[in-house]
Amino acid sequence: MRFPSILPALAAVALVAAAPAWAQGRPDLYTVSDIHVDVTGKSTTEAFTNAIAEGRPRAFQILFRRLTQQRDWGRQPSLDQAGLLRISRGYNPANERRSTTRYVADVSYIFNPDAVNRLLRAANIAFTQGGASRILVVPMAPNVSGGAWAQALGAPNVQQNALVPFTLPSVEDLRSLANLNLDAATWADVAAAAGRVRATEVALVQALYAGGKVTVNVRRLGANQGSAKSSVDVPAPTLGTAYPAAAIAASTTIDDLWKSRTTIDPNLRNRITADMRIASLAQWNEVQTALASVSVVTGVTVMAMDTGYARMQIAYMGTADQLREALGTAKLSLVNRGGLWLLAPAS
Repeated sequence: MRFPSILPALAAVALVAAAPAWAQGRPDLYTVSDIHVDVTGKSTTEAFTNAIAEGRPRAFQILFRRLTQQRDWGRQPSLDQAGLLRISRGYNPANERRSTTRYVADVSYIFNPDAVNRLLRAANIAFTQGGASRILVVPMAPNVSGGAWAQALGAPNVQQNALVPFTLPSVEDLRSLANLNLDAATWADVAAAAGRVRATEVALVQALYAGGKVTVNVRRLGANQGSAKSSVDVPAPTLGTAYPAAAIAASTTIDDLWKSRTTIDPNLRNRITADMRIASLAQWNEVQTALASVSVVTGVTVMAMDTGYARMQIAYMGTADQLREALGTAKLSLVNRGGLWLLAPAS
């Protein structure tokens, strides 16, 4: 791509000075809801104060495990109440009950994204910083089924606690997917059903009950991507108790498969030069706004600009594949054609 007349006033303009807060993308990622507290004290004020303080470390543990891979869960930073307050923004109680000596509530704790991210970087712990796009989950027990296994996966507690939001197939799509084989299925087999819910990824989630346990097999399929598979065993003395516990394990496994691709090593810093065709000033402004919302992007510099084109240098954390995936959540496409990176609004 040629740039016969560079606009000096626009050359080397910094668009993003620092990594933006993740709250710009999905603010609820750093909010942990429904922490139940029930504390008795010498007065209603003491009970209330101690209850809020008692729930905060439990909320932080949930947040830490939400952001990190299971292999790092044993490395959670140990924080006292003062340390927890430094990374907190506030809390919202619900379902409150008070007496002169007791306080009961379900509390949502709101953490400061920048403060939490700094804490994890200082501890050299890799963590996810991107938003997960909704995927399609196909229940199999052992074959595609809309029965008890699908109902367990669709339970509110499973859906609400999932880091990766997911949708189950419609009755019609379940019928069309009836002949799927867990290990042999390809993206072509599931693309139509995924397209109807605007998903670019599908997880085949199989539950097999035997010998007092459920084996949950999860296989991820993606458009223009390879597949990945993981399995976990869930103890369950009866089939009635098996599916609810297995559904939570399946959701956690899906989250971990996603985090294995998106967890960013804060020490890994890179830059690429990308070209973009500009259709209008409005489009250019939209792309700048989208770039600023991508938390792995730490800086963007316009290197050259001409009528209808721009060349920019993008500084980011992680790998090029992780950058491309993070940009995809902001509806931007980044492709490499013959060694030249091209940036464009996703079609």
